[in-house]
Amino acid sequence: MPAKTKKTTAGTRKITFSFRADGAKKVFLAGDFNHWNLSSHPMKLDRDGIWKRVLMLSPGRYEYKFRVDDQWQTDPDNPQQCGNTFGTRNHVIIITP
Repeated sequence: MPAKTKKTTAGTRKITFSFRADGAKKVFLAGDFNHWNLSSHPMKLDRDGIWKRVLMLSPGRYEYKFRVDDQWQTDPDNPQQCGNTFGTRNHVIIITP
């Protein structure tokens, strides 16, 4: 699901990342915002079977991916992508001021 944004004070925005991964046991969000740390942003499964994570992000451009049961997964709902140094694709989200 595309990331949803909500304006907050001090220039940061509340961003909700969501991802459907039927049958997944664990899902993490990794990207520029957490130095690609595979454990710092675990996602939570909601009642509708969607994994979600809310972050407070400052304006800027961020690359990200999902880590689903130890496998990298792309975001099927975000067409904004860029290449990475591993020869695969990352997704891009731009937070405006």
